Amino acid sequence: MSSVLSGIKIAVLGGDDRELILVNELVRMGATVVVCGFPREMVGHGAFVLNDPEEACKGAEIAILPLPGTSPEGFIRAVYSDKELKLTEKAISFLAPQALIIIGSARDFLKKWISSRNLNLLEVAEIDEIAILNSIPTAEGAIQIAMEETNFTIHGSKSCVIGFGRVGITLARTLKALGSEVTVVARNHGQLARAYEMGCKKAELADLQEIMHTADLAFNTIPELVLDRSVLKYANPDALIIDLAAQPGGTDFEAANNYGLKAILAPGLPGKVASLSAGKILAGVIPGLIIKELVKLEPTSIYA
Repeated sequence: MSSVLSGIKIAVLGGDDRELILVNELVRMGATVVVCGFPREMVGHGAFVLNDPEEACKGAEIAILPLPGTSPEGFIRAVYSDKELKLTEKAISFLAPQALIIIGSARDFLKKWISSRNLNLLEVAEIDEIAILNSIPTAEGAIQIAMEETNFTIHGSKSCVIGFGRVGITLARTLKALGSEVTVVARNHGQLARAYEMGCKKAELADLQEIMHTADLAFNTIPELVLDRSVLKYANPDALIIDLAAQPGGTDFEAANNYGLKAILAPGLPGKVASLSAGKILAGVIPGLIIKELVKLEPTSIYA
């Protein structure tokens, strides 16, 4: 067993199967790990289980929250908890001085609490080491939904990928490999040039109305309203829309329903369709990020 994190108390608050794999790795590395939001029988040997986030945070140098973050009210995603977990300012106050909070994306209230106490924040949702790898189960999960919800093959279909970031690139590449005719819709001309280089058709957002008119499948990755009523009005009535953007997505779902279109909001696919792989991604990246942050805080420490 490695002892690189020996003496470090880490509170893991909420999550799903991904966090369980991460907890096992942190324990293996010698950390004292307190878990909140899981029944005792699900948590591996060596970690402590508590039911209250405030108790879990007492004296912790590191607090890890799920990639989806919290709700606007502060509730933590905890799929196996029989009660709601809420992140409070009191819980944050119980953390050790200069503690590090790791979360996918922090809401303003959490940033305010952290700043007022001179704590440290690491938002990991947009870190390439995690986001690029997570694009793989996201793309596979999106295609799985498409296969389950349609009566035609991906091969020979016309698909539209809206947004060409990490997820969009992986998704377009995979759809094309399956034989779909892929059109990438994006604002950035450099991204559109890359899509063309990959053998995809390219279009700008202003062309979305025309693209949707013939698309069999539409995958949105842009977290703002791009598939609005004015676009959906002209969409292929048999098209399937899969929105992968963070809630509330980039689709007017009420308008889609009114026009008889099937539209599915599907955020957070890695933890739902490939929890083992997604958990290994976290376990392979988060400990290294923790050590890097500890080095920043204590350049002369053993972690350096």
